[in-house]
Amino acid sequence: MRHRKLFLVLLVLFLAAAALLFAASQFSLSALNEPGRLETYAATKVKRWLVRRSARGLLPAEPPRGSASVNTGGMIFRGECAACHGIEGRKPTDIGRWMYPRTLDLGSPQVQQWSDAELFWIIKNGVRMTGMPGFGKLHSDEQIWHLVHYIRSLGAQPRQ
Repeated sequence: MRHRKLFLVLLVLFLAAAALLFAASQFSLSALNEPGRLETYAATKVKRWLVRRSARGLLPAEPPRGSASVNTGGMIFRGECAACHGIEGRKPTDIGRWMYPRTLDLGSPQVQQWSDAELFWIIKNGVRMTGMPGFGKLHSDEQIWHLVHYIRSLGAQPRQ
């Protein structure tokens, strides 16, 4: 009886290892191929959960919202972010379109559903293995808030 249990455990472990090896042999790291639905779904869910968890807590003071903040954010955006997100943030460049995950239209519902705290965290810290760098060592917290305000303004604009 004891040998049979050991055999079953070893068999299950062997089959699990074989399945993992098969799955790994089918996986491609190429950013040229579109990812499958399962990979996209899992990566999106995990990213959302990690950003939401990381963005909790105290945030630095936010400057007043308004056209001055949006304009300042737009100037910073065009200097730092347009290379991937496009000059207005609504139409990614060739570089951004071929990243994985693909660079998004920042006015899209997919981006606009992030909270201000989450957008602030993403811009400040970046997101590993996505091409999104962190700007926390380059820009002040106030400048990052201006970028958040600029991104929020894109959600109110129709796509061109």
